Amino acid sequence: MGESIATTKRRKNDPEGFDRFNRVSKPTNFLLNIIFTLMALSCVIPVVLVVAISFSAEQSITEYGYHFIPRVFSLEGYTFLLSQSRMILRALGVSVFVTVVGTIIGVLLTTLMGYVLSRPGYKLNGFLTMVVFIPMVFNGGLVSTYFVNSQFLGLKNTLWALILPLAVSSFNVIICRTFFKTTVPESLIESAKMDGATQYSIFFRIVLPISLPVLATIGLFLSFAYWNDWYQSMLYIDDNKLLSLQALLNAILTNIQMLAKNAATIGVSAAEMLAKMPQEAARMAIVVLIVLPIACAYPYFQKYFISGLTVGAVKG
Repeated sequence: MGESIATTKRRKNDPEGFDRFNRVSKPTNFLLNIIFTLMALSCVIPVVLVVAISFSAEQSITEYGYHFIPRVFSLEGYTFLLSQSRMILRALGVSVFVTVVGTIIGVLLTTLMGYVLSRPGYKLNGFLTMVVFIPMVFNGGLVSTYFVNSQFLGLKNTLWALILPLAVSSFNVIICRTFFKTTVPESLIESAKMDGATQYSIFFRIVLPISLPVLATIGLFLSFAYWNDWYQSMLYIDDNKLLSLQALLNAILTNIQMLAKNAATIGVSAAEMLAKMPQEAARMAIVVLIVLPIACAYPYFQKYFISGLTVGAVKG
C-alpha cells in the first residue's frame, strides 16, 4: 500500500509523465496572453470607434477626423435615421422577418437531414453523405444559381429569395450528423420503436429535446448569416420595399444618393436633403443598429454554441 502511494506521488511530480503534454511554460503562457489580448482588441477597437463616430457631430468629423472620444457630442446621426424612420423601419422589419423565419426553416431542415444521415441502418447513408459533402468543395457557380432561383423557382423580388438559398448548408448538416451520431444512443431509438413510436415522434419528442446544444449552434450560425446578408438582396431584389436593413446599409455606403431619391416621401428637395445629411454619423449609426441585436443575443447562446460546436466538430 505504501509503495502504491509513493508511486502515485512520484507520477504526479514526474515532469516526464503524460501531464507534461498539458502544461504550458510561463513564457509561452505570457506570449499567448499577449497574442489573444491583441486579437481581442483588434475586434473591440473598431466597434468602439464606430460607436464614437455615430455620436459625433458631422462638422467635427469633417474638421478633426475620426476619434475614439467625440470632439463634439451629437445625436444628429440617430436623429437623421429617425427622420427616415419609414424606410429604416421597413428595412428593419424585412431583416427581422427573414432572420426569424429563415432560422426556423433552416434549423428544421438541417436537423432533419443530419438525423437521417446519422442513422446507421439507412441504406442511402453513404450516397447522400457524398451528395451533402460535394457542395462543400464544389458549387454550381453564380450564373446557374441565379437562373435556378430567379427563373426556375420564380423567387426574384420575393422574400423567399432571401430565405431559401441560405436555409441549408453542407457544413451545418455535417455538424448535426456528427452530433446525432455521437450523442443520441441507438438503444434509445430502438426502445422507442419497440413502444410503437413513429420516426417523426422519435425525432421531435426524443431526439430534439436532448439536442439543445446543436440546435443553438445551428440557430446561431443561421441567424448570423440571415441578419448580416445583403448579397441575396443585391442579386434578387429590385423592389426597394423588400430591401433588408443590411442591403440598405450597403446601398448607403456605396451610393449616398440613394437616400436623396427618397426625398420626395418627406417633402424636401434632394439638394436640401443632401446638404443637411450627416453622412458619416448616419452610416455609423446604421452599423450600430445592425450590430446591436446580434451582440445582445450572442451571450445567451454562447454556452450551447460552444458545446454544440465542439461535439459536432471534434468527435466522429
